[in-house]
This record gives sequence, structure tokens and C-alpha cells, in this order.
Amino acid sequence: MKLYQFESCPYCKMVREALSDLEITYININVPRERSKRQEVFEVSKQWTVPVLVDGDVMLDDEEKILPYLAEKYGK
Repeated sequence: MKLYQFESCPYCKMVREALSDLEITYININVPRERSKRQEVFEVSKQWTVPVLVDGDVMLDDEEKILPYLAEKYGK
């Protein structure tokens, strides 16, 4: 599992906290704050915004999609 994010993003923080609460191991990929420099994010999601979560073949591009997905798939 990979999370594309940057540290000061409040939406990314919500996802990081959910991953931590659910004790999910993931690869944290820090991206530039400047959207135009997020080529890696664009290649994965076809957009410049974060957070983006990749879980195997699943790609989710917004915390409003990521948080319910994590709760449903990994919730205790």
C-alpha cells in the first residue's frame, strides 16, 4: 500500500491517522507541495491533488473515498 501525500496537508493527515489507527503498514511517498511538481501523483491518478492511496490494484484519489475504503476493508 502506498500513500502519496505531503506533511502539512490536513486531508493527508486524516488518512495517515486512519492508517495508524488501523495499524496498516504502508509506504509513505512525500510529494512536493507545489501541484505542478507532482508528476508521480499524476502518473498514478491522472490528477495533481493528494492524498492518493494505492492498495494493490485499487487507486483512490480523495480522503472522502480513502477513509470509507480503509474502514470497510481493514476496520476491526
